[in-house]
Amino acid sequence: MIVEKDLTLTSDIYFNADKFHDCIAELLHIEPVHINHIEVLKRSIDGRSKIVKWQLKLRIFTDNDRFSPEQIAFSYRDVTHCPPVIIVGAGPAGLFAALACLEQGLKPVILERGKDVSQRKHDIAQLSTKGVLNPDSNYCFGEGGAGTFSDGKLYTRSNKRGDVGKVLKTFVFHGADVNILVDSTPHIGSDKLPQIIQNIRETIQKYGGILHFDTKVTDILVSHQQFEKVVTATGQFFAGTALILATGHSADDMYALFDRKGWALESKPFAMGVRVEHPQALIDRIQYHTTLRPAFLPAARYMLATQIGDRGVFSFCMCPGGLIVPASTHPQQLVVNGMSNSSHNSDYANAGLVVTVNTSDYQPFARHKEDPLAGLTFRDTFERRFFESGGGNFHAPAQKMCDFVNKKPSRALNNSTYHRGLTAVNIHGILPDFIGFALRKALFDFDDKMHGYLTNDAQLIGLESRTSSPVRIPRNERLQHPDISNLYPCGEGSGYSGGIVSSAIDAINVILEVSKYCNDTTYFA
Repeated sequence: MIVEKDLTLTSDIYFNADKFHDCIAELLHIEPVHINHIEVLKRSIDGRSKIVKWQLKLRIFTDNDRFSPEQIAFSYRDVTHCPPVIIVGAGPAGLFAALACLEQGLKPVILERGKDVSQRKHDIAQLSTKGVLNPDSNYCFGEGGAGTFSDGKLYTRSNKRGDVGKVLKTFVFHGADVNILVDSTPHIGSDKLPQIIQNIRETIQKYGGILHFDTKVTDILVSHQQFEKVVTATGQFFAGTALILATGHSADDMYALFDRKGWALESKPFAMGVRVEHPQALIDRIQYHTTLRPAFLPAARYMLATQIGDRGVFSFCMCPGGLIVPASTHPQQLVVNGMSNSSHNSDYANAGLVVTVNTSDYQPFARHKEDPLAGLTFRDTFERRFFESGGGNFHAPAQKMCDFVNKKPSRALNNSTYHRGLTAVNIHGILPDFIGFALRKALFDFDDKMHGYLTNDAQLIGLESRTSSPVRIPRNERLQHPDISNLYPCGEGSGYSGGIVSSAIDAINVILEVSKYCNDTTYFA
């Protein structure tokens, strides 16, 4: 007999093999000897009461039914001599687009402005330790995209868009821990994701795909409203049956290219704010209702949201046991982000605390009434302001949390994981007024939800501005750009996803449409 059950258990039962086994037997009204295997399908932590519990979905094998682990496999095909599809960007959208090409009999040719993961590490180290920025190889640009060295979270709310399970299995197939298939907040970690990205690259190459690093696309050539080829910074041309734009949320030069050519672009809302850093032990005490976190519980996390007037304020990219890192792509602009390794072993927790920015907020920054790039000008203005207020060299403005709420300067700052260094600044003076107001009000609400969250043991560090892009590259019902029939905007940079998993799902959907398009052309005649 194979039975699936949902149940909630305390940690003392879940982490004691004998007690766990006996509990399941009692639940099924059978003797423990009849249980052959217990498979955990899903699990999450419930910390709402004073006793932390685990919510589990189990599949139980009894009597003559035997458990056999699922063998993960994909139907990748040799595409060496198949029609080429040009993919700009080797982030999650670009890489998953390439893998989907292998399944559809299309040859992916990836053009990535940054370096491969091994070389990219050196540029990130130079930025973190010396403040030396390579604009094309950093925390945002390079093989694997923005998530590779800034956390590798895999949870998403986009289940209706595609098969989340397939994306997670793809990561497991390429070396990720199998637990990401069951955890409610799956996470790979910045220490492990680079090797997995390299394994994905090797799969693409094994089946005939091609990757070019240090290859920045600077122009797109179109004839009769169809994509023909791209031009790179070194004057190379790459032609293909279709173009996938998977450039990420920070490729402002691509938006500028579309604007110069008069191709359709749209403004969209995004969110901006600060990154907040607490001692991890404080978050553990609040969430687990205990002075010392037991060894079997992971570093505690949180997710907060509220409404201040007509604006949402919410936590973003929460990193338990994590670090704050410089995520700038311009030498005179400051952006911070969070990351954590698989062990979550830092003494600090951090999260973005951001406020909704509406397209109407961009108007004072617009070149003209319908300026689609006004949001970029808005964002860049405040990134420069934070860079200057920090004193340059990617030092970050910071303020203790209660001091921020009380609008008073912080005489001294707490220790921080941000290695470039902090500068005590009145953050209200450099944030847009509406963001400072909303954050201040929201912190009181968040403290009601997590008593002890509002404390001077925490501090705000800015600027958190790359939650998504304030620009969208539109597409029609066949996922093509409305002005160019075989150009496919894809992933975060095009405004159709947010994060690793949703970008991967979007890429898979795009390649299915590309395959239909190719089957309608003479390429497969």
